[in-house]
Amino acid sequence: MTPRIHPIALRADGMSACLGGVPVLHDIHLALPQGQWTSIVGPNGAGKSTLLKVLAGLLPHTGTVSLQGQSVARMPHRLLARQLAWLGQNEATALDLTVWDVVMLGRLPHQAWLAQPSAADHQAVTQALQSTQAQDWCGRTLGQLSCGERQRVLQARALAVQAQVLLMDEPLASLDPPHQADWLDGVRALVAQGTTVVSVLHELSMALHANQMVVVAQGRITHQGLSMDTATHRAIEQVFDHRIAIRAIDTQWVALPQSRSSTYQRSIEASSLNTATV
Repeated sequence: MTPRIHPIALRADGMSACLGGVPVLHDIHLALPQGQWTSIVGPNGAGKSTLLKVLAGLLPHTGTVSLQGQSVARMPHRLLARQLAWLGQNEATALDLTVWDVVMLGRLPHQAWLAQPSAADHQAVTQALQSTQAQDWCGRTLGQLSCGERQRVLQARALAVQAQVLLMDEPLASLDPPHQADWLDGVRALVAQGTTVVSVLHELSMALHANQMVVVAQGRITHQGLSMDTATHRAIEQVFDHRIAIRAIDTQWVALPQSRSSTYQRSIEASSLNTATV
């Protein structure tokens, strides 16, 4: 069977970026397929969050970044905000705003200046709150919620945009395992509807559920491939200095932590085996 070819939703060509004058991303070439979920993984300080922010049009850069063929830098802000939704890490939001008002912020790109929310806005907000199981908190302020509950409200705000592309930086932060599983179901539902999802995740076993994975190290892309491919698994293990091992358990791939002692022992065994075969 011939594999299905997906159009490209987001593309970066020769893109580099700095933070505080320090180079962080170097000559990035990346093509993210439309209607697929791509997870970006890599060690701390690799440049994952910076990469996501540049793709979202939030940071200056050299080279080009395009959204469905249009330069992100040249797109009108309101148009970009309708087509691309963003969920960042530790986003500052007024804690005295009600949950309903926070999620309604996601509808601002669709509203005329000073216009009252429409029926479509109310429907989008209600649907987003239901999808994150946050509908019971509508009248509560953000400051009255736990960190995990706030994270679900911020996810609802991003969902309320109803954008074609959704970028999420560490969306599982503060979520307990059941709600992480709910998030996974939600992403799969979005992809089934044709939404392009791009996530930065530290939870590698969750990231392995994505359609594709992008591996980043030292500001460069070291690998891009299908999550189920052996080459992708080896690239992930290598970028984490073989401190994890990707294995199949039941019907899914998981990343298992490896202690330094076990890693050292395997290297000794491998060295002994090589010596014996010489």
